[in-house]
Amino acid sequence: MAEIKKILIANRGEIVQRAIRTIREMGKKSVAVYSTGDRNAAYLKHADEAICIGDVKSIDSYLNIPAIITAAEITGSDAIFPGYGFLSENQDFVEICKLHGFKFIGPSVEVMEKMADKSKAKEEMIRAGVPVVPGSDGSVGTVEEGRKIAKEIGYPIMAKAAAGGGGRGMRLIKGEEEFDHLFMAASSEALAAFGDGTMYLERFISNPRHVEVQVLGDSHGNAIHIGERDCSLQRRHQKVLEESPAIILNDETRKKLHNVAVKATKYLKYEGAGTFEFLADDKQNIYFMEMNTRLQVEHPVSEMVSGLDIIEWMIKVAEGEELPPQESIQFNGHAIEVRITAENPENFLPCPGKVEQWFVPGGRNVRVDSHVYAGYVVPPYYDSMIGKLIVWGRDRNKAINIMKRALNEFEVEGIKTTIPFHQKMMENEDFVSNNYDTKYLEDYKGLDSI
Repeated sequence: MAEIKKILIANRGEIVQRAIRTIREMGKKSVAVYSTGDRNAAYLKHADEAICIGDVKSIDSYLNIPAIITAAEITGSDAIFPGYGFLSENQDFVEICKLHGFKFIGPSVEVMEKMADKSKAKEEMIRAGVPVVPGSDGSVGTVEEGRKIAKEIGYPIMAKAAAGGGGRGMRLIKGEEEFDHLFMAASSEALAAFGDGTMYLERFISNPRHVEVQVLGDSHGNAIHIGERDCSLQRRHQKVLEESPAIILNDETRKKLHNVAVKATKYLKYEGAGTFEFLADDKQNIYFMEMNTRLQVEHPVSEMVSGLDIIEWMIKVAEGEELPPQESIQFNGHAIEVRITAENPENFLPCPGKVEQWFVPGGRNVRVDSHVYAGYVVPPYYDSMIGKLIVWGRDRNKAINIMKRALNEFEVEGIKTTIPFHQKMMENEDFVSNNYDTKYLEDYKGLDSI
């Protein structure tokens, strides 16, 4: 594989700023694309080149494949980095990149296809020897078939969209009497959201923790893990805080988790960065949920405890380089990331507008990934995340204390953000004692409720 010299970043927001830094440190050129709604983004000045690809609507810009390919051709780019969201897991986009001679910095279409449909992904993981949640063998064709399978699995069960994500197309079904109604409701929601109403069933795991393993694979058949992350603090099935390592796991379970993730990465002949997501119950059982065939928002916590730059290794793998041996990676301390979003912390409703004041924390072991500055106008058209605050400490308690200090320094005026929410969580007894699960914020009713 030839050396990559110029990389077009097919995304927006903080991940563009993040990617530019690594690309520049590697001695390569970067190209940022933007919609008319992002024309004042600071990273446009930091990239070597910037090119407008369309109007404010994502479908006219960040999801506009012809415009992105044209931008890559005009700028003489030889690779495309997709980030996360938008086209990062779009199989057609990967094929089109290949047809036009651009290296897609990510896995192959074949692997994406296997893992995109959650029911098919489950079948693949069973073949790879990965533990899965008991449930249907693949997709469920009819309500009648589903009702029969549910009875065999045992209630309560989860009905999930095969092509789902973000909590859409999911229903908890507690008994047979409500199966038909909830199954069809989930299927209809999935059809509207993803254009595919295919469903599958899984046993409902009570009080679960969401634990995931960061992996890297190369074209030489090598695979490594970069530890695990605990992403259990969620609202509306969206992560709000992540940390590494997952201290809920004992050493035996942690080792098993890492081993099955590396084994599955090799089985898939996976190239690039990916994440295996698992549920962990209170008996240290782990169950595969899904694989994200892209970079994750929370990748910085894995970088903080390992010392690796994951985007750098994604680029090196795309150039054909071999990964370092697993034993060369040393894990140290504890890292926590909080997502800073332009939202009202009382109800998590979006709060776009002009940022009048923007002062970010600093100091040892504090990292801020953001594209925001004083005077920046947060547009109402896209995801509300405006930054990530990541800290590292020698242990979890130290990391929490550093996060408290850093959040106290973080000053944002002009818009509401989730900083007050994170400040409350750092003082929350359940969080500090690691006594919570994925449902902890389900009944969230404002800052006073935590």
